[in-house]
Amino acid sequence: MSKIELNKRQEQILNIVKDNGPITGEQIADRLNLTRATLRPDLAILTMAGYLDARPRVGYFYTGKSGSQLLTDSLKKIVVGDYQSIPVVIMEDVSVYDAIVTMFLEDVGTLFVVDKSSHLAGVLSRKDLLRASIGKQELTALPVNIIMTRMPNITVCKKEDLLIDAAKKLIDKQIDALPIVKEAEQGLEIVGRLTKTNITRAFVALADEE
Repeated sequence: MSKIELNKRQEQILNIVKDNGPITGEQIADRLNLTRATLRPDLAILTMAGYLDARPRVGYFYTGKSGSQLLTDSLKKIVVGDYQSIPVVIMEDVSVYDAIVTMFLEDVGTLFVVDKSSHLAGVLSRKDLLRASIGKQELTALPVNIIMTRMPNITVCKKEDLLIDAAKKLIDKQIDALPIVKEAEQGLEIVGRLTKTNITRAFVALADEE
């Protein structure tokens, strides 16, 4: 959950718990000359937002976490599968010309290449296709498996991986997309893709959370 704007009473509750925790809801209410029922919504908000924690028969205590730490905690709960998109896949015997057309029509920056068993065989970036176009080869006769990046030099991720870890891979490898894979009998099956746009969407959604 993103950092929330606290009202005056919620700030007072936080300060009481910081100085006196663990403390019960009734004790907090007494200090503010309010009823426990009146405070219940504020305590629920502070607990759900991560500022306070509560334990049965013990009471409320301050987690000690700042807004940025709470944001970090939220980031560490998002997995790749929450924000993945549909991969654009081509066969390894497709021509470079057809790959360029596919990339243009699908409006993507990365194509994933599979073999006859539908296993991940390679990755094609805009740079790969541009490099091939600059040469003197006949693009309609040149198969993509000649110019693609092959296994084991492909960086991949899985649906259950943390999104923040996948983002680090994109940065470290200076690439635009990762194939999301799962283990198959004799290779890796592509089940999705993760791009910089997906990650941007996740950050925006996180910031917009109430």
